[in-house]
Amino acid sequence: MTAETVEGLPPRTGDAVATATTTAPQRGQSSGWLAKVLVLIIGIAWTIPTAGVFISSFRPETEVATSGWWTVFTHPFDFTQYTLANYQRVLTSEDMFEAFVNSLIVTIPATVIPITLAAFAAYAFAWTRFRGRSFLFAVVVGLLVIPLQMSLVPLLRLYGDYDLTGTFVGVWLAHAGFGLPLAIYLLYNYISQLPKDIFESAYIDGATPFTTFTKLVIPLSYPALASFAIFQFLWVWNDLLVSLVFLGTNPDVAVVTVSLAQLVGSRGAAWHLLTAGAFVSMVIPLIVFITLQRFFVRGLLAGSVKG
Repeated sequence: MTAETVEGLPPRTGDAVATATTTAPQRGQSSGWLAKVLVLIIGIAWTIPTAGVFISSFRPETEVATSGWWTVFTHPFDFTQYTLANYQRVLTSEDMFEAFVNSLIVTIPATVIPITLAAFAAYAFAWTRFRGRSFLFAVVVGLLVIPLQMSLVPLLRLYGDYDLTGTFVGVWLAHAGFGLPLAIYLLYNYISQLPKDIFESAYIDGATPFTTFTKLVIPLSYPALASFAIFQFLWVWNDLLVSLVFLGTNPDVAVVTVSLAQLVGSRGAAWHLLTAGAFVSMVIPLIVFITLQRFFVRGLLAGSVKG
């Protein structure tokens, strides 16, 4: 019997290293499985409400009003408990097609305008030296914490003086103003991390700041531009408050969210139609996200680390 095996004595150094080396992968494997289980649980918990709304969209009005959506699992293959009447009512309702067109008319310019302005501003903050740059950028960042609701009444009174209430131009300007601070902040984080050498080379070759911006900055900033485009498009498309305040319920300018609110009623009695309308209105945002999703993560992570 050696001294190392006697109870109470510490193990040899080599044995301790071997033990630590053996247990390290085991700890890594256990933590990896734990992370996977947690992600799976979170994913299921996140999906359950959406699944409930989806199932409810195929249930008759009387069933929705008297029982929960989970009751369909008692007889899952009884197709008599499902119906397409909710979708038919939503798709054939008056002015719904026009509401989709109005949503596109509102959303596309309200996405393009802030991206364009924010790209110029972010480039100026990142690579142009001028007096008060730090102060102005701090003001832009500070605007991120101001609640949107605080500016609705003053802006609505200002619109009344210039006859912009109930017009697409008014809601474009409102969405652009509300989205500019976040857009400038995100694009600045990306543009400021572009290699300095490419700007110096461009200036040596005689390129103007505008040429550098259009020929170098914009092509290199596609991931950040696409990521904000997704954010802005989804926010404007799903917006009800701003559209209701600045456009109102006039069918000529009403968007999808306002039309669905009108369809459900002021007391929400027909909320079974809202479940179907939610998935109908989800089609176009899904197309946009799937189209630009490969830029999404790259744009969000851009500028988070220096390399």
